[in-house]
Amino acid sequence: MIYKVFYQETKERNPRREQTKTLYVTIDAANELEGRIAARKLVEENTAYNIEFIELLSDKHLEYEKETGVFELTEF
Repeated sequence: MIYKVFYQETKERNPRREQTKTLYVTIDAANELEGRIAARKLVEENTAYNIEFIELLSDKHLEYEKETGVFELTEF
C-alpha cells in the first residue's frame, strides 16, 4: 500500500499550510490503521519532520498523483 505523508520540515515552528510538503512511502500492512502507524514510525525514525497527516492512496488517487508529475516514492 502506498501512503501520502503530509509534513512540515521542522518541529520548532508552528505548522503553516503554505509550507506543508508531501512524501510517498510503500508500507506492507494488514490494514489501513497498521499502515498509518508503520508509515509514521518509518518517517519519524528517519527524519526530524513534523507529521501532519497520513493518507492511504486509492488506485485512482495514485494514478492522479502520477499524472501530475509530483509522485516519487521515498525510500529510507
